[in-house]
Amino acid sequence: MRLHYEVEGEDFLRAGEASAAVKRILKQLGISTEYIRKVAIAMYEAEMNMVIHGKGGEIDVTLTGEKIEITLKDRGLGIPDIDLAMQEGYSTASAQIRELGFGAGMGLPNIKRYSDTLKITSKCGEGTMVYIEVLLK
Repeated sequence: MRLHYEVEGEDFLRAGEASAAVKRILKQLGISTEYIRKVAIAMYEAEMNMVIHGKGGEIDVTLTGEKIEITLKDRGLGIPDIDLAMQEGYSTASAQIRELGFGAGMGLPNIKRYSDTLKITSKCGEGTMVYIEVLLK
């Protein structure tokens, strides 16, 4: 099964809709709550990064009998230092974003924590691609 979602940058009213939709579908398919939780958290964090930092983008989800793959491609400015961005507590979020309750610097670390595979590729000025894989063991 393949799913596709468009995400608008800075649209906090609809932020998280794609990850919520995938969570509902996984429940309907009878996927274990353990895996649903992992997918929901990792995908939500990545989706929020697209909304906050990435100027929106596209999410593609592929479900097979063995795994769930999520690929997020944003339209942002890219991540200059991925290793730094992976550190817990590191954030480039504005004060306005922090006032909304986001930007604590836990997005990428949480994605890593709840995925079996995480690959991030980014080029300054050209955006970021995040690949998340959750194995259905």
